[in-house]
Amino acid sequence: MADKIRLGIFDEHKIVQEGMCALLQTVEDIEVVLKIDQKDQLVDHLKTATIHVLMINLHTFSIQLINLISQISSTFPRIKILIISFNNDENVVLRTIKSGAKGFLARDTTRNELIEAIYTLRNGHDYFSNSITVLLLNKYITKLKTDDERSDIRSLSTREIEVMKMWGNSYTNKEIADKLYLSVRTVETHKNHIMQKLSLKTSVDMVKFAIRNNIIDL
Repeated sequence: MADKIRLGIFDEHKIVQEGMCALLQTVEDIEVVLKIDQKDQLVDHLKTATIHVLMINLHTFSIQLINLISQISSTFPRIKILIISFNNDENVVLRTIKSGAKGFLARDTTRNELIEAIYTLRNGHDYFSNSITVLLLNKYITKLKTDDERSDIRSLSTREIEVMKMWGNSYTNKEIADKLYLSVRTVETHKNHIMQKLSLKTSVDMVKFAIRNNIIDL
């Protein structure tokens, strides 16, 4: 029991809470220990419950919810906040991440992705669904191409920028190679060089880098 991931669910619709619980009930490592539908009661419940991952479903965007995420993130830094949103608007994604959310799942998320996100957050890593990563990566790349002030950005070659742009548009290595008349191995080399020059390991790291350094404007 002690090794289980203790999950909290906040959703203003109880039927959605029950749906989430049903999706996770057969996962032995995850235990739902808190279900709540009132924003003004959530913080008080977190003071008395041991929660590893808190899942917040955003049906509508509001400043109150952003402030709530920020409050929870600062008051309970050990709780990893996972957002599930029906609104994939770029501003919603950026504001929630900036406020302290460590994971963001889009409306096209599958059950397997949900479970993977919970495990990933519990292990201390951020998690964004693929469509969200592509959205933020494209925003980052657009800014990258026009910002000449940063030495780390200037270290990228024109070809590396091209590879990044196509990567951000969900092209596979093979598709990038065909478009740029390169070998797949050369494309992989370019991507490795990009990550090395920016001291990043994954595309999620790139998103975090962009937000942290205000490359993505809010």
